[in-house]
Amino acid sequence: MPAKTAPRLALGLGCDRGTPAATIAQAIAEALAACGGAVADVRVVASIDLKADEAGLATVARANGWTIVFHPASELAAVAVPNPSETVRRHTGTPSVSEAAALLAAGADSRHLLIEKHKLRGADGRHATVSIARIPA
Repeated sequence: MPAKTAPRLALGLGCDRGTPAATIAQAIAEALAACGGAVADVRVVASIDLKADEAGLATVARANGWTIVFHPASELAAVAVPNPSETVRRHTGTPSVSEAAALLAAGADSRHLLIEKHKLRGADGRHATVSIARIPA
């Protein structure tokens, strides 16, 4: 019987301005646990370019050895997602950050989303959102 290969996962991350690394890391851990994934399965991480200077995202990426790919709102807005949000569109210019970023990073469509939108409100009231897509073989 052949050995089961680990899934190859793409993370899409969104967060409020100033969200602490601990909240982002917790949201990622919860989302990975929900789909049976592990940090070692993550191959690519993406977000919106508005978050390129977000300290919490940078800290989590550094701690896990990840490089985050940042996409402009126009690229994210072109991705069909199951849960678009007008609130997100008003603030960022795209109806989806985490779902669209995960799908772009995975090079996949919404059928590959394992976690659509895992939201966590941290102890300080800041929010992190994680979407996880399986990278097609």
